[in-house]
Amino acid sequence: MPECEKLIFHPITLDDKELIDKKLKEDNLNACEYTFANNFIWAKVYNVQVAFACGCAVIRSTEQDAVQYSFPFGDGDKRAVIGHMKQSCAVCGQGLSLYPVTEENRLKLIEWFPGEFEIISDRDDFDYLYTVEKLSTLRGKKLHGKRNHIARFMDDSDWQYETMTTENIPECRRMAREWTALRAEKWNDEMEQEIGVLEVAFSHFEELGLRGGVLYKGGKIVAFTIGEPLNSDTYVVHFEKAYPDLQGAYPMINQQFVLHETQDYLYVNREEDTGDLGLRKAKLSYYPDVLLKKYRAVESQVVYANETDRDAVREIWSRCFGDEKAYIELYLNNRFEDENMYVIYQDNRPVSMASLLPVQVTMEGKKENARYVYAVATLPEYRNRGCASELIRHAMRRYQEPLILQPADRDVQKYYERLGFVDAFSESPCWIYAGRCTGSANFQCPEAGEHVLRAAETGGQAEDPKELGCWRVTDAHEKEYKAVRDQALEREGYVEWDERAIAYAIRENQFCGGRTLLLTACAETENPRKAVLMYRVEKDSLHIVETTLQDAELHDVLPDLLRYTGAAWAFERNMGGMILLPAHQGDWACRDGYLGLTLG
Repeated sequence: MPECEKLIFHPITLDDKELIDKKLKEDNLNACEYTFANNFIWAKVYNVQVAFACGCAVIRSTEQDAVQYSFPFGDGDKRAVIGHMKQSCAVCGQGLSLYPVTEENRLKLIEWFPGEFEIISDRDDFDYLYTVEKLSTLRGKKLHGKRNHIARFMDDSDWQYETMTTENIPECRRMAREWTALRAEKWNDEMEQEIGVLEVAFSHFEELGLRGGVLYKGGKIVAFTIGEPLNSDTYVVHFEKAYPDLQGAYPMINQQFVLHETQDYLYVNREEDTGDLGLRKAKLSYYPDVLLKKYRAVESQVVYANETDRDAVREIWSRCFGDEKAYIELYLNNRFEDENMYVIYQDNRPVSMASLLPVQVTMEGKKENARYVYAVATLPEYRNRGCASELIRHAMRRYQEPLILQPADRDVQKYYERLGFVDAFSESPCWIYAGRCTGSANFQCPEAGEHVLRAAETGGQAEDPKELGCWRVTDAHEKEYKAVRDQALEREGYVEWDERAIAYAIRENQFCGGRTLLLTACAETENPRKAVLMYRVEKDSLHIVETTLQDAELHDVLPDLLRYTGAAWAFERNMGGMILLPAHQGDWACRDGYLGLTLG
């Protein structure tokens, strides 16, 4: 490669600050990792190194033996730098891992290297950005509590704020040691690392261009904050410490620091919460103006479909399933996201796909996250190359969650059995032929032909029913449908969809000529029982997609429903499903669970 494209990494030092600052300024990035100081103070923890090439800079770090690279920054040839890193990693038998990747750079990766990177976001890594105006004034009802805490702190006028200097840093060190002692019972390795990093920041405070604020009460430091400018309009806060038992100390140092040190900026970035629920609650209590999404990009044969892949997905879907364009668009417009459909590229285009939709399943009495595997398909000319099986294996490696599916037929079921899926969830077909009931239904039927006669007499669909049997009828919406469904069907092995998924199921059912009903018992009670009934008409048959009615109750409403729809006969069918478990859940077995609604 040309000399300018070589990346030679060396441990980051203060001598790199001027050039790194210059390259960062050229890109004006707003993710909290993109400052010289942040990388320097964590250098020993993560073996931070830096290289310069093609007019760009790159940061390399190591965590738990995994090496990752920053997205190149600066006004040089980023694409060439990434290409060089890909080659270097390949020589070592590894794939390139980039972090953090901003939304803008995610789009560049997709354009430059289509089908080569799995690009993943993690909510734990999102940065919290607030306007300086909000943190300065704390206006509005939502922040009333913060103002009250500050007022309690200020009840005693014996307090003051100072800008951090080399003169008050020794006292800040003492306060940090006391803060550490107060948290002895909760202490862990991450906290130990942070205190070490804080010491690096104190030791090189002026050289790194850091700024801080110190809060006193009764002549003693009770809180401090350290930050620095991140880009032209954003300030970033790296550290904030306050005595936890002193009411108002945290909101007070937060506000005072913003008031005194950040007024020339529009935003304050208060970094991520790392998945700590207490920290997340605290950061959300200030109602962030921006949750900055950051991505990790990893070289992979299996990647997430993105917005540029829609035409290819439409082709795979249409050729493999034969669905009309409008139905495909219904799914893509309602359920397709950047991170819930895997594809494999060959010949520079996606040729195989699988949707992985989030659900929850009750396992040993607990709600566990799982993925419903849907619309698995490979273009005919690319079959028998292991694409679909690789999609499934990759999904299990990535999510480490149960994978659930409903095979279309016996041949497909045998295929999934070879991948390790096993039968799960109850299968209970119930066929009702023109008034005659067979299968699992165990109630008395009317005379044969009664339903056919009633349907024929109406000459087709009647006006919208206000009642069915002893039930009042309205159209169901996703929130009430989910509430009724969860209450009626919850048990071991119950697969639970969220409201967004239920909303799509209702739309998809309506698209297919169906309705989704909320049934309320007519009996005059304070809290009448409710049930849901989702159905669609298929030629001359009435398909009960899902219902919480008992068999006898369903039988009672069928005469009116058949008359209303004009259908000649009705059937209800629960086909059950299959499940593939990760190793840590491999001994769970449930043949009596409920899958039911499968969204397609």
